[in-house]
Amino acid sequence: MREVVKTLTAGNVWKVLVKPGDVVRPGDTLFIMEVMKMEVAHTASVDGTVVVVHITEGQEGLEPDVDAVEIE
Repeated sequence: MREVVKTLTAGNVWKVLVKPGDVVRPGDTLFIMEVMKMEVAHTASVDGTVVVVHITEGQEGLEPDVDAVEIE
């Protein structure tokens, strides 16, 4: 079953730490957003392989609840 990790809040993508094919475990950081000068890490909640990364490093103006990373 595919898990879709979404942005939790509005902000800018500061760092993307995964790419398609990467194996992740629960708690692994997938990407970090900059929100009002703070870093907000988004983590995996399941074991799996990253199949799609919808965001890019440096991307600005993302809204909350945007599909960011898909894990299968």
